Amino acid sequence: MSDPRHLNRIAYFAAVVETGSFTAAAARLGITKAVVSQQVAKLEEEVGASLLVRTTRKVRPTEAGMSFHRRCVVILREAEDAFGELAETAAAPSGLLRLTAPFDYGVAVVVPAIAAFVAAHPACKADMALSDQSLDLVGGTFDLAIRVGWLADTSLQARQFGSFRQLLVGTPSLAAQIGEEAGPEDIAALPFVANTVLRTPLSWQFSAVTGEVRTVSPRASIALDATFAVREAVREGAGLSVLPDYCVVDDLASGRLVRLLPGWSLPPGGIHAVFPAARFRPTKVRAFVDLLTERERRRMAG
Repeated sequence: MSDPRHLNRIAYFAAVVETGSFTAAAARLGITKAVVSQQVAKLEEEVGASLLVRTTRKVRPTEAGMSFHRRCVVILREAEDAFGELAETAAAPSGLLRLTAPFDYGVAVVVPAIAAFVAAHPACKADMALSDQSLDLVGGTFDLAIRVGWLADTSLQARQFGSFRQLLVGTPSLAAQIGEEAGPEDIAALPFVANTVLRTPLSWQFSAVTGEVRTVSPRASIALDATFAVREAVREGAGLSVLPDYCVVDDLASGRLVRLLPGWSLPPGGIHAVFPAARFRPTKVRAFVDLLTERERRRMAG
């Protein structure tokens, strides 16, 4: 493929195989039949094999031609995608960006990012579905999904662009009941608000800087199926709970909530952009993920 003419020749050959004649291939390509015939003959000469059986009624591929055609289809598709991606890269973001995100992270982080994105790119619009269920990307409904936590399906086309900390939090009055020297086992005596969206809402593994690990299974006094609902219950003093840092940053800053067991940490989670199966991504998708990545970097730095 060092000679750029090779790409034209395999395109001519593929058109002949797919249409069944030189005349039809020439019509598809918008060139003369003589050019198609000449270039396919040249291709056969270069590969040293007969690729086509020519009869008065029809042209069909030889066994070698069929095998070669399968490879040609892949090459031509890759070339088409490469040109398409190059064109998308050069173009400014435009069109409707369709995405989905979990409710808590979507409201706290993605919605402000969408507002900034549409303001920066007036040719773009956005349509987001907020759901704590992982909505299916198959079928072309969404250009992008934001997933928070741990990806269950490792075969997905995904890019991690951020992370979050899980924090055990409660009101100052509840925190005072266990004291500053408390360990993970001490939270069992206090009411706990369980988030049933999580896979294991009542099993938490705490790690100390020394490497010590303790697993605690608190008893739920309230169980709720939305992270913001859990946060509201904790704000009202209904119990302790584990919440992602992006949900409680303002509450911690104001003192409305406090972090408990600061000497112990819980496993951090990832924040991912998940893409539908596609050979390249539109400019609008890449631009939005870049913007979200930068905003997430600033959030973590702050």
